[in-house]
Amino acid sequence: MTATTSPALPQLIAHRGLSAQAPENTLSAVRAAHANGIDWVELDAQLLGDGTPVIWHDRGVRRCSNGRGGLHKLDLAAAKALDVGAWFGEAFQGERMATLAEMLDLLAARGMGLNLELKVCRGRDSVALAEAVIPRLLEALPAERLIVSSFDARALATARALVPDPERLRLGVLFEKIPKAWQAEAERFAAFSLHADWTRLKPERARAIKASGYKLLCYTANDPQAFAPCWAWGVDSVISDDPRRFLATT
Repeated sequence: MTATTSPALPQLIAHRGLSAQAPENTLSAVRAAHANGIDWVELDAQLLGDGTPVIWHDRGVRRCSNGRGGLHKLDLAAAKALDVGAWFGEAFQGERMATLAEMLDLLAARGMGLNLELKVCRGRDSVALAEAVIPRLLEALPAERLIVSSFDARALATARALVPDPERLRLGVLFEKIPKAWQAEAERFAAFSLHADWTRLKPERARAIKASGYKLLCYTANDPQAFAPCWAWGVDSVISDDPRRFLATT
């Protein structure tokens, strides 16, 4: 079995928004990506303790806010009380954590594409996350502007059970290093794409993936010169903190 046919992906995707220029996973980071000509972003989704889906990467809030503790211990009011921008720079002081709904409104208004990672941190409920997120995504964005990816098999399985048609929901299987059994994993979820750490990708594995009809996305590359050989292997898209560096080389 090979992947389904779908419109081409952009070569450049902004990692957590344009995270080299604005605080990651924020509305400001997505606006910055769009302002710099980057039409696709990669973002992370998790659930707050009250079940609200938000755009956030870490298990806790300390690194990217003025708060402490686990994300799952917060309700929406507590999450919105955090400053998630000042850590990055004074210009972003007062930035608030984005809910999934707020982010989808922005992406839809800008006509942007989204690679959303279902971020399943240790001890969190991957099924509940997928069930909360997938219906909202389908309501907000067309299938050709959406990929849902995850390292977590249960999250991917739940997403596919919710939407059996791979043309309606494009799934991406995330790996650090793509294993020998990559095709079985891709077929298990009727996947559209495989996503790999570019520093651990081998040319023969990349070519095999492409020969089987899957899209191949690589994260997180910020050096266009070092990444250049990967294009020859058939990589479709690079996920970068600063895609502007790649634009400068084209």
